[in-house]
Amino acid sequence: MNAEVIAVGSELLLGQITNTNARFLSNHLAELGINVYYHTVVGDNPDRLEDAIKIAENRADLILFTGGLGPTKDDLTKESIAGHLNTTLEMNEEALDSIVAYFERAGRPMTENNKKQALVLKDSDILVNYNGMAPGMMYKKAECVYILLPGPPKEMEPMFQFEAKPKLAHLLNKEDVILSHVLRFYGIGEAELEDRLHHILDKQSNPTIAPLAADGEVTLRITAKTNTTEEAWQLINGAKDEILDLVGQYLYGYDNDSLASKSIELLKKQDKTISAAESLTAGLFQSELASVSGASAVLAGGVITYNEEMKVHQLGLSAELLAEYGVVSEQTALAMAEAVRDKFKTDISVSLTGAAGPDGHGDQPAGTIWIGIATERGTQSYRLQLSGMRNTNRLRAVKLALHYVIRTLTEEDARKI
Repeated sequence: MNAEVIAVGSELLLGQITNTNARFLSNHLAELGINVYYHTVVGDNPDRLEDAIKIAENRADLILFTGGLGPTKDDLTKESIAGHLNTTLEMNEEALDSIVAYFERAGRPMTENNKKQALVLKDSDILVNYNGMAPGMMYKKAECVYILLPGPPKEMEPMFQFEAKPKLAHLLNKEDVILSHVLRFYGIGEAELEDRLHHILDKQSNPTIAPLAADGEVTLRITAKTNTTEEAWQLINGAKDEILDLVGQYLYGYDNDSLASKSIELLKKQDKTISAAESLTAGLFQSELASVSGASAVLAGGVITYNEEMKVHQLGLSAELLAEYGVVSEQTALAMAEAVRDKFKTDISVSLTGAAGPDGHGDQPAGTIWIGIATERGTQSYRLQLSGMRNTNRLRAVKLALHYVIRTLTEEDARKI
């Protein structure tokens, strides 16, 4: 089955929001073995949407629509599709009852146009919206399947994952098992990873191996198609072992892991706590850790010392050290890490200082970053020279700091063996 994703909404074309729905859908469709060859974005215009549908029907047998199911006049997706397919819209009473109940709970009056959200394509398979108002739909005509989903990701993602995806799998009548496993790497670029694995990638058939670079990380998705889950894992593990023999030193996690979640996992496993002293990142490092559920078990706290005065008053660094070596220096990074570890009494601490850009700091060029990692075994420093834009450098510094935390904790684990 070949698919096309059509995102409806002028706000997408105007750049007011990012089309994250297409990425999400492509990812999940790949797990079903469905090929996505085109992503289309069209504004809130019925004629242009009609044109987009006609084009998609000529090159896909599954078309997924996101957006345009709301109560306002510019929400025209289902009306346009109904007209194109020569069918009608009918009121779905369950959806209407749910919408009425929402307004009653909220203590707000329900305007008449909200009833529009309960309209569905006649004879469609309803996709229940447990996180919003407008239901989704799955409609089959001739050799094409049409799936209509809401635009907001908080509604669209669970609706597709728990409502549409199982129905699609049933529609495909798949007896085969399609299983994917993601390997996550850091500290190696996509080009270098692909170069080291070129002979594996060149000979792939089943399982297939797909590299993807994102935010300084590289992932490899290994997908196997077999008759049983056990056979699929045998194929995946065979490919994984071959890959890790060549680049295993860069692996940090699997599937839904992130650098932050892996750091939290290792800290919990070793019953250790962490603190941070941040200058150029201004709290981004701690925020990244805190985005992981359960971070409070290991994240003790930290300080933001954005200027020299706060480095002296909050961390107790000597003014003489800062005057001699500068804020952006190995000595300052080491002193910050040691000071915050002592202040918060944690097992490990991290410091980040540098010149994010666009200008340098003193004699240090823009993009110069120093990271300090302090443990009971001593303090280690890492110098980075980044070349991105200001905020890109700050985000990369956070990820690199997490990478060094993982490496430090992994080495601690290895010493115990």
